[in-house]
Amino acid sequence: MSNVVIVAENGLGRYQQGIRIGEHSLIADEPVNVGGADAGPAPFDFVMAGLGACTSMTLRMYAERKSLPLTGISVALSHAKIDVDGQSRDQISREITLEGNLTDEQRQRLLEIAGKCPVHRALSQSMTIESRLAESA
Repeated sequence: MSNVVIVAENGLGRYQQGIRIGEHSLIADEPVNVGGADAGPAPFDFVMAGLGACTSMTLRMYAERKSLPLTGISVALSHAKIDVDGQSRDQISREITLEGNLTDEQRQRLLEIAGKCPVHRALSQSMTIESRLAESA
């Protein structure tokens, strides 16, 4: 895991951002309907991608340790705003497709394990985010 992620405007669009994660380069942007150029995924898409990747990787690790006949994993995610006790809240829906000759018990256990992936746990609890201004160059 990279220790530092750098995100900065890249000057190529109104909201477009260049992202550096170790040796990896990505682009984030907003969709056209909110003023972006849709040159890359929106920020919340990256959150969902992280959750989906963590879910799949966690399930693969568990299946390997338990020698389960899991031959494929797919995670489909979507985001919506919902009302909870009069408050607008974000909700991510996650649909996990498991391939292989798995018993119903194995499938249910894998669903439980999906809830234990580190990104799921981080997003499901109150997280603290520390922000400070960097020294000017």
